[in-house]
Amino acid sequence: MDCPSGHELSEFANALIHSRQNTSPRRLAEPGPSPQQLQAILGTAAAAPDHGQLQPWRFVVVPKAQRARLAEVFGQALLDRDPNATQTQVENAYEKAHRAPFLMLAVAQLIDRDGQTNPAPESDAPYSESTEAEVTDLERLVSFGCAIQNIVLSAHAAGFGTGLTSGQALASPQLRALFDLHENEQAVCCINIGTVTRHKPARLRPTVLDYVSELN
Repeated sequence: MDCPSGHELSEFANALIHSRQNTSPRRLAEPGPSPQQLQAILGTAAAAPDHGQLQPWRFVVVPKAQRARLAEVFGQALLDRDPNATQTQVENAYEKAHRAPFLMLAVAQLIDRDGQTNPAPESDAPYSESTEAEVTDLERLVSFGCAIQNIVLSAHAAGFGTGLTSGQALASPQLRALFDLHENEQAVCCINIGTVTRHKPARLRPTVLDYVSELN
């Protein structure tokens, strides 16, 4: 099949971007992506802009067999924040780990307090003139966000719904221990993927004039 190009490609890209919606994991059901589909979806993260080729992000898939461990972390993190949480609230925290068919944690790799970073992955490609320390956390977060956007757009193109979820539990010591996060790593959100069971109305989005101005 020929790859679209020019105007056709532009129309496809715009349709894909503007039709994507964030979907609550409660509305994501089986089937989730097949192993082959997942390889294609996750592979799109590698195309994210990456100043210095540092790959300042990683993703950790949580398979069904490990969801109970994550559920325990969510529940304990809630009790640590609120010892008076009700049993219903704790059970709701547990449930968050079991909703979507596919779940993974998105981890940003930033500069730690001493200005150090993890070594960049080996590559045959030439590096830019910037040193690793010169690539700021803001630039790293841009790359991180682009990698996530590539993933959710690819999943959407494959016919799946996606939802990004976060919360105070992602900063808990228990979660950091479970995912073996390093000092310079921060769990930012979970990416949930599955088949949408109920679509919501399209949200009103800002216009270009709402967020673009011209330097005078």
